[in-house]
Amino acid sequence: MIELTVNGATHRVDVDPATPLLYVLRNELALNGAKFGCGMGQCGACTVLVDDRPVFSCLYPVSSTAGSRVRTVEGFGTPAKPGPLQQAFIERQAVQCGYCIAGMIVRAQALLERVAHPTEQQIREHMNPNLCRCGTHMRILDAIRDVAAAGELHRAGEKGPAS
Repeated sequence: MIELTVNGATHRVDVDPATPLLYVLRNELALNGAKFGCGMGQCGACTVLVDDRPVFSCLYPVSSTAGSRVRTVEGFGTPAKPGPLQQAFIERQAVQCGYCIAGMIVRAQALLERVAHPTEQQIREHMNPNLCRCGTHMRILDAIRDVAAAGELHRAGEKGPAS
């Protein structure tokens, strides 16, 4: 049995410790926000936060979550009450096919919680590992800028761009 904390709830799952976290989230916990994209950590569709750090859950063994806090896009809001980034993505119409969006939101959440007002370069570099095949990158960046300007997600006590 492996015990993991996801979106504030503790779960015990009976899986091989080497099982990718993505499979546990989707198959055992019915958290389907993170998607299987490439299975090689090259697209970002499976991005989740582990201790506030974005990771590719398709490559991350569930055993590595011991003592850590895992957050998925489901933990940021609900359909009835979307979180700030989710709402900004809706308002900016940043979703086309929607496959990459959960990973994009999770990665952006990590940045905006750490850096109150990231520079354009910081946003682009931070989001670079996540791919959108539909071409809504500009709308995705607009949504992130909107939330950064509002300062709604910042938690780390930093006042401005990180070095």
